Amino acid sequence: MFPLKEKDRRVVQVLLSAGCCPRCVLRFCCVGIQTTYRLSRKELFTELHKFLNDDESKPEAVECNQPPCKKIRLQDSEKSDDNSDLSGAAELLSSEYVLRNDQVQICTVCLGILQDQCEKEFVKKHATWLLVKQEVGQQGSILAKDDILQLKEVYKWITHPLLSEELGVPVDGKSLFEISVVFAHPETDGDCHFLATVCPDCFRPTKNKQSVFTRMAVGKALEKIKDDDFLQQFPYRLEPPKGSCVVQRIQCTHNSVYVAGRYNKFSRTLPQTPWVIDGERKMESSVEELIGEPLKKLFKVDNLNFSSSGREDVDVRALGNGRPFAIELLNPHRTSFPQQELKELQEKINGSTDKIRVRDLQIVTREAIGHMKEGEEEKTKSYRALIWTEKAIGKNDIDFLEELKDLKLDQKTPLRVLHRRPLAVRTRLIHSMKVEYIDQQHFHLILKTQAGTYVKEFVHGDFGRTKPNLGTLMNMTTDILELDVESVDVDWPPTLDE
Repeated sequence: MFPLKEKDRRVVQVLLSAGCCPRCVLRFCCVGIQTTYRLSRKELFTELHKFLNDDESKPEAVECNQPPCKKIRLQDSEKSDDNSDLSGAAELLSSEYVLRNDQVQICTVCLGILQDQCEKEFVKKHATWLLVKQEVGQQGSILAKDDILQLKEVYKWITHPLLSEELGVPVDGKSLFEISVVFAHPETDGDCHFLATVCPDCFRPTKNKQSVFTRMAVGKALEKIKDDDFLQQFPYRLEPPKGSCVVQRIQCTHNSVYVAGRYNKFSRTLPQTPWVIDGERKMESSVEELIGEPLKKLFKVDNLNFSSSGREDVDVRALGNGRPFAIELLNPHRTSFPQQELKELQEKINGSTDKIRVRDLQIVTREAIGHMKEGEEEKTKSYRALIWTEKAIGKNDIDFLEELKDLKLDQKTPLRVLHRRPLAVRTRLIHSMKVEYIDQQHFHLILKTQAGTYVKEFVHGDFGRTKPNLGTLMNMTTDILELDVESVDVDWPPTLDE
């Protein structure tokens, strides 16, 4: 007998009347026993029949390829007598859920996924959730959406033993090797389009996504939309689909491997990442490629993702201990290396070019990368800038800059990055400044700033978009000729012995 309780009777009745398969009925009743879902469809319907009838002498019930002759809407159910409705549901099970020509009615929620052991979720699940939530609410119960068992979890409970038996290997849920099954259901492709009109902010096109209707975007919209707004667009009634999900592709992948380190950049003509504008490459190489290409060959991967603690402009050098970086190697065919081999790769990278230098190259966990980004704007960075002044200056004219501490700047998004960053005014701090006089129109300015400060704009003012700026402080026009990053004060990754 299923671990169902008296309060579940009404929910079972509503879901069956809506055309749900027995496994989805159990999911929405929060049945978390894995072995229950591995029973056959006939066994599942038989047990549901016993639960609703409370009479084991009635004939067994199985699925059919036709929906129930009477769809019971939620709003109508409030007018019905509970006992008569349960009796009607039991009658549906015994008289109408029969096999006909070996065809099975496709579930209105999982679209055949838990009937054909497939995996995919659609907006119709949300409509069924509203049915269940309202019915449970009428009974005075509180049910959260997270309480319902996820479709993919039930799918894994069913398929893992089958895979283990077929392949002759144990199935480990924590394994780094994954088999992904991707399914499609063209019939319901348009079901979530109305969400884009209700929650347009959730569906923004990106370069790397073929469709804006990603799982994450749809989930975000379903969390944001009000129940009443959803029901205006998507009715309670769930029509049985004409076809089941089909397998689109099966992928076998290994979890990503993460490599971290620090890099110095000595060139003023080298971008951090490949520089392509309107399909045309502007520079022959980049920091990402000089480090990433050797790693791709070593780990035997096709693609990688590069990230770092901030970034410098193409004409800015990164000196000192270097800038922390991390590289995600996607679907590697080699996954483990002794540190000595990574050290040899580091030496190979450093010997192949004079534009960069890498240090502390090491394998890290995905979680460890979070340390690189934690409190990024609260960290400090040090710079050395070569300054030009319009008017002739003496050493005494710039000494006052060293007395300024924690100078607060209001920086409107610079014109040079406005095409890729939102317009906003950001408050940043210059913690301290030191000066080194060169001649009447040049001096070095050494700054310690809050991370995220636009140093170039502080020097030339960006047409007044940064206030105050060096020009207003000195009461003359100033500009920046060269800029170097001298330190990025992020204590990560761990320093390795050379």
